[in-house]
Amino acid sequence: MAYMLLILEDPAQRGTRTREEGEAVFERMVEFGRKLRQQDKLVATESLAAQSKGARVQVRGGKAQVLDGPFAEAKEMVGGFFLLNCATREEALAIARACPAAEWATVEVRETAPCYL
Repeated sequence: MAYMLLILEDPAQRGTRTREEGEAVFERMVEFGRKLRQQDKLVATESLAAQSKGARVQVRGGKAQVLDGPFAEAKEMVGGFFLLNCATREEALAIARACPAAEWATVEVRETAPCYL
């Protein structure tokens, strides 16, 4: 089964780190991903840029609207993800507990499924 670990973080927290602290945190996450890949658990992973570099697109009544970031109403932003191949939900939860980001962010565990389920 495929599970997505979404790293949900405070949009302001990245700005509280020095560059060296940010690089150290990033390297911990890269190493975490390497270990998952060695165990054949990792399908894909990416770190995402700050939401100030993002955009939101909506189409309503046939008209597209693009809203550039930052998104003031956001209490959390998706900072990155790990797409995993796990046998059970419990296995995905165990991996989430071991994720370094759980120390400074929330790691949301979601099973992939069709959107109608």
